[in-house]
Amino acid sequence: MEKPLRSRTLRRVLAGAGRTGVALLAVAVLAGTGYVWVVSRTFAADLTTSSVLATRAGATAAGSTPRRSYTALLVGLDSRTDAQGEPLPPDLLAEIHAGDDGGELHTDTIMLVRVPADPRSPVVTVSFPRDSYVPLADGSGRHKINSAYGRAYRAEQARLEAQGVTGAELDRRSREAGRANLVATVEAVSGTTVDHYAELNLAGFVELTSTLGGVNVCLNQPVDDRAYSGVDLPAGPQTVSGAAALAFVRQRHGLDGGDLDRITRQQAFLAGLAHQVLAAGTLADPATVSALLGVVTRHVVVDAGWDLRQLVGQLGGHAGGDVVFRTIPSIRPDLWTPVDGVAVEIDDDQVRDFVHTVLFTDARADGTAPETPDPDASRVKATGPAPSATPSVPPTAATATSTVAPTTTIAVPEDQWQRRPLIDAAAVPCVN
Repeated sequence: MEKPLRSRTLRRVLAGAGRTGVALLAVAVLAGTGYVWVVSRTFAADLTTSSVLATRAGATAAGSTPRRSYTALLVGLDSRTDAQGEPLPPDLLAEIHAGDDGGELHTDTIMLVRVPADPRSPVVTVSFPRDSYVPLADGSGRHKINSAYGRAYRAEQARLEAQGVTGAELDRRSREAGRANLVATVEAVSGTTVDHYAELNLAGFVELTSTLGGVNVCLNQPVDDRAYSGVDLPAGPQTVSGAAALAFVRQRHGLDGGDLDRITRQQAFLAGLAHQVLAAGTLADPATVSALLGVVTRHVVVDAGWDLRQLVGQLGGHAGGDVVFRTIPSIRPDLWTPVDGVAVEIDDDQVRDFVHTVLFTDARADGTAPETPDPDASRVKATGPAPSATPSVPPTAATATSTVAPTTTIAVPEDQWQRRPLIDAAAVPCVN
């Protein structure tokens, strides 16, 4: 059963695409800080949990299993309400260019993450384009994968309302149905069993980036998408925070690859964040650690069997280059569908083969490696020196920083639909 969030004082913001992965990575790197006892106490008391995987054969209580490899589904839920189900203020929605979601509860960020038991193996994240046209597990036919949660939510909501269920219980049970349908759909599409589940509904992205003093990113050319996402940034290395960081990961208009290029942005942002938080000394401040824990416990929902203290222990020894980001192959981004508009066409067998290969065999298989003049000089492991200067206050949208971590340029594949760029967190990648 979900536990209610314990604080209503957070400035409510829309988290946007990529937010769940950011929060999870922030948790994972705490092992090296000496504050594992804080993790244990805070998560035990405050973490919001879901029963989405509780009825599965072999499901276990948190903390009851030894160190092992597992696959987690990370979900970013794009709604326009806060964690308590209350609408976000219109002025805030306008500030972050959120638009109207029509109450659809789309899951616009969907990632599978393989967490290894062996610390010598990489952590591998596989992203699914939100518009991937796939068979949904509820038997409703082929639709965009990001509609699986919302379709099941609405169907269960109608069924429960007919039985007289109302209020918070109606919403809780409907959300569990949405999660179950999404998990089953992703498992069918990927051919992979989901062992754990994490979801970030609506908040925390701005607070997280502010807590870290901003996140280092790099653009190959300047961007101006103020009419849509709100992003307006120069080319080159820079630090983004708050609404500017949100805009950076949300832009898709004006990008040649559309939603696929947006996924690359999300992965680049996560790589920059992982490089930053895994660098020596970045999390040496107890106040920063405490603030990050507060963000996670207020805004992340996980399955009740996932012991995040175990996750901390397993990932504590990884460096940035050991975190690899991949995207499933696709055929074309402009498939016209009967009821869902334009979608991303995929080959079901090809996707299953790809996911199995990169998660379980070779994380870098068929990947397009970053281009660098001198890889040994520029691809510095994230366990190396931290950036020489860290902003003391969150920077503005257009702040450029000359002291950010080493960067690499991500090569665009010749066939950008079949094979997306390979990104890791060994350095801050420069992207379109």
